[in-house]
Amino acid sequence: MIFRQLFDRETCTYTYLLADAETREAVLIDPVLEQADRDVELLRQLDLELVYTLETHVHADHITAGSRLRERLGTRTVVSEAGGAPCADVKVNHGDRISFGRHHLEVRATPGHTSGCVSYISDDRAMAFTGDALFVRGCGRTDFQEGDAGTLYDSVHGQILSLPATTRIYPGHDYRGRTLTTVAEEQRFNPRLGGGRTREEFVAIMDALKLANPKKLHIAVPANQACGRLNEAFEVQSADVLDGDRRIIDVRSEGEFRTGHVPGAELVPLDRVMTAAMEWSRDEPIVCVCRSGVRSLKAVSVLRGLGFANATSLAGGVTGWQRAGFPVARA
Repeated sequence: MIFRQLFDRETCTYTYLLADAETREAVLIDPVLEQADRDVELLRQLDLELVYTLETHVHADHITAGSRLRERLGTRTVVSEAGGAPCADVKVNHGDRISFGRHHLEVRATPGHTSGCVSYISDDRAMAFTGDALFVRGCGRTDFQEGDAGTLYDSVHGQILSLPATTRIYPGHDYRGRTLTTVAEEQRFNPRLGGGRTREEFVAIMDALKLANPKKLHIAVPANQACGRLNEAFEVQSADVLDGDRRIIDVRSEGEFRTGHVPGAELVPLDRVMTAAMEWSRDEPIVCVCRSGVRSLKAVSVLRGLGFANATSLAGGVTGWQRAGFPVARA
């Protein structure tokens, strides 16, 4: 079997590519929107056909590339029936199988981090893709998205640590450069879930955590409930910007701004948005703009986290604006 472990540096997210070496059918587990071009290029280089994108859960820290890859490659999106993403092409439950070529992944329900978490186990039980249920020497948080510490304890011990001791565990994230672990290692060394920790001890540990919300929480969860489609809740079309009375914030660099920008836009580079927004009215409709729409969505995430419920991103950015035939201003 072909296997690749891929990494998104900004969110420390792992994406996993698995493929049948004979049929060339492939799956991607937890693809990241900003890395869609990278993944498509790798598939092309390896001469693989992507048949499924699989989500371990509805993520709060990044936006899935599931919808983008479906549009570009005709692949099918897979999410847990309990995940809260009605847009998914395939909704899976505990015990289901996802097949690609001669191989398959077994779906195991592992709720606790969220109510809709699943893990994917290879057909030979040599590999387990655990999402945020189990990390290397850690686990996902349980304080939002219907998370529950006791449920997570039961899931990890009943569905993951009950696998063969040699099963390799591939987590959804790692923040210290570690790429994998094994069932035996986590049984011994996981400070929260291993070493004989009781359920009550684990619940107490998780209840005592005081963690800040993920930076992309306010945009990632609703976007992932739509399979990564950045719909009208976050994006506005060029024609609507012309018709509406909105404050336009260009989040690019000064050099980029000078090459051409939406008329009437204010220059506020992305790293200054949080500070500048302290002086703005939270009731004011705001449209964030960048070159293509990636940085502006980051700005929207920041603003929505600050309470700007009417913050949106210009779909396609300045590039899309120009393609639509609208004029640009130059400083």
